[in-house]
Amino acid sequence: VRIALETLEIYAAIAHRLGMSVVRKELEDLAFQYAYPDDFAQASKLLSEATNQTAERLEGMSRTLKKELAKNNLTHFHIDHRVKGLWSLWLKLKRKGGDIGEVYDVAALRVIVPDIADCYRTLGLAHQLWRPLPNKIKDYIAFPKPNGYQGLHTTVFSGDGGMVEIQIRTPEMHQEAQYGIAAHVA
Repeated sequence: VRIALETLEIYAAIAHRLGMSVVRKELEDLAFQYAYPDDFAQASKLLSEATNQTAERLEGMSRTLKKELAKNNLTHFHIDHRVKGLWSLWLKLKRKGGDIGEVYDVAALRVIVPDIADCYRTLGLAHQLWRPLPNKIKDYIAFPKPNGYQGLHTTVFSGDGGMVEIQIRTPEMHQEAQYGIAAHVA
């Protein structure tokens, strides 16, 4: 328990500061289950239920967006999705009063396009397809996060009663977001 708490407070925080989201998420989720086992079980259950509900939605939106990108001559792209880490979900649930319905980024579509201009074009196309949630459009390209993270984020109404976050980046931004300073060591 002591090592798990130390990991959450120190090592995951260092990974976050260095922009190493893959390492941070893994450290947080591994430590979470030992530091707070009951909360971990509850968060796991909520995430599983929410992920099952959004998987089909993400697949449908991904197909729609792929067609729209191709129709607009954006052919070099990659779309996948990510699921929020359990520790991150738990912290957000605590801020939102435990209501999973208030957490709009449980799962997100991730769109990787060749360059910055394509990032903004993709954002525009996504907003033509789905109405954005007001105040949930973040331009971390023009205004990077303190840890160097860059990308565009928008939360949109999916058309079936749900909401989905869409993250748009270049390959370089994606690599840096996943591995931080380690992305430059090879």
